[in-house]
Amino acid sequence: MWNTIYKYIKDNFNYIRFLQQCFLYRKVCRFVPQFHAQLVDNYLWGECPQFHTEFLFLENYSNQNSVEHDVPHLFRRVPQGENMELRDYQKECIGIIESKAPGAYLCQMPTGCGKTATFTHIPRNGGRVLVLAHREELVRQPARYYDCPVGFEIAKERSHGEDVVIASVQSLVNRLDRFSYDEFDKIITDEAHHAAAGTYKKIYDHFSPEKHIGFTATPNRGDKAKLDDVYSEIIFQRDLRWAIQSGYLCDIYCLRVNIGFDLTAVHTRQGDYAPGELEEAMDGTADAIAQAYREHAKGATLIFAVSVNQAEEIAKRIPGAVVVTGKTKNRADIIERFTRREIPCIVNVMVFTEGTDIPLVETVIIARPTQSEALYTQMVGRGLRTHPEKEKLILIDCVGVTGRASLCTAPTLIGIDLKDVPASKADQIQGPIFELPQKAIAAADCPESWIRNVQIVDLWAKGMSYNLHDVNYFKMPDGKLICNLTGGKRIVIQCPDQLGRVQYCGEFIPYQTALDRAYRELCDLHDEERKVWDLNIVKQWGKKPATEKQLQYIRRRFKDFDSKSLVGLTRLQANQILNRVFNDRMVRL
Repeated sequence: MWNTIYKYIKDNFNYIRFLQQCFLYRKVCRFVPQFHAQLVDNYLWGECPQFHTEFLFLENYSNQNSVEHDVPHLFRRVPQGENMELRDYQKECIGIIESKAPGAYLCQMPTGCGKTATFTHIPRNGGRVLVLAHREELVRQPARYYDCPVGFEIAKERSHGEDVVIASVQSLVNRLDRFSYDEFDKIITDEAHHAAAGTYKKIYDHFSPEKHIGFTATPNRGDKAKLDDVYSEIIFQRDLRWAIQSGYLCDIYCLRVNIGFDLTAVHTRQGDYAPGELEEAMDGTADAIAQAYREHAKGATLIFAVSVNQAEEIAKRIPGAVVVTGKTKNRADIIERFTRREIPCIVNVMVFTEGTDIPLVETVIIARPTQSEALYTQMVGRGLRTHPEKEKLILIDCVGVTGRASLCTAPTLIGIDLKDVPASKADQIQGPIFELPQKAIAAADCPESWIRNVQIVDLWAKGMSYNLHDVNYFKMPDGKLICNLTGGKRIVIQCPDQLGRVQYCGEFIPYQTALDRAYRELCDLHDEERKVWDLNIVKQWGKKPATEKQLQYIRRRFKDFDSKSLVGLTRLQANQILNRVFNDRMVRL
């Protein structure tokens, strides 16, 4: 078997470069004679001028015939990264990075705009580079763009002094003793919104690079850990709106379809649903998914399924649909037929999550629930490419019961948190992607949310280590905090950026500083209104049951409000409702 692989390498060495980045290379070196491995090295690092490889995972070579059939498909020609023409904004980003003094900086670029291609083209200037990835599948992806030897630190693989080392954070954090503090001139962190985690900080503390550059597609979020103790400045920012309006990505129309799943018993592991439990919980949803396709999908449709079994069940219910899994060998032919509209629908199982170029996708159906923002944006990203025959992407989120877990859906793409939106109103948040923020605000602007506001704000502030000075703030789905005063007056603090900074009273300052200034303003200018904004005072009188006058007004003002929710209502909770009414509805902001 391995002689066959070696023969293919030897006969085709002009098309094979950087095989050391592939898992196959480890097997070649392990099973063929040593001089064969040396020959492979000579080919790889010597006379291969034009192309490098991207390893396609082909599993379980059971016999000689299957090897002879499959080996030619192990490698495909991919232009070297240095020959790739970058877009103007990618060049601008790299130029800004190069112009900066030594330090740690953050760059934001939306999914689908070539974040990986950008950071792999940052000049190495003779130094070595360490790339950190959060997920295993993202460890392999950047290697295809580099024009130099690439090593890996993941699972059983080890690097051996290559110019570029791409590492899984979970693996590298336990191998730091293999590296000196000055081993790398640059550290690049992909999915840098995770950089505040302890595992990342342990790695950063070990090394002393000239520059540390973080890249993220995740927009500003008020419930994310602050990155200001990792990065000193956001030096490049492009968001999804900019990419769509600039014509780099297509517009998105968002739909939610309840397919009846219940994930409340599914455990969370490493930030996402446990795979086996998730597959079991999604059993029996194929009919509803196929129905969603028939009622809402338009044109070439890509469905993400949770398992091979589910994918096959979905495909049975959609005429002409084709299933693509990790074992599908004719993917290129399927994609070509899909683009020619000969195949109306592809149902895939975690194959097209990243690094796949599908020219025409008009509808994406997410039938694979996830809590991972990165995975969700990767799935949606397969449909964001523009095409002459395509006006916009139809994005269909298959939803159900999730319990306390935070399911990623379309609002995730633009930083909208639906935790504060009552489940009964979540279906209102559909339509054009950039209309979702106002729809989320309107949906959250209701008595059910107002009642829970004190607990919502308290939990959020504790999780972020912010001192709110016991101010009675109301937290909106877009992350802004609002303190309502009498006479329609209010103090508004916008959502902080990734570094925990916010614009307040014309200045760009740390978020905690904005909270401190707001508190001083309340004390100096609104001291007579403490009974409204001082949470300590509010809680004292708010413990008592709501007065009959409060309840009467609420019933009269909100006729569709669930009467059961009024049972046990406290004065504080009723006051939250009444304050919102008397101080004008927030949806008008």
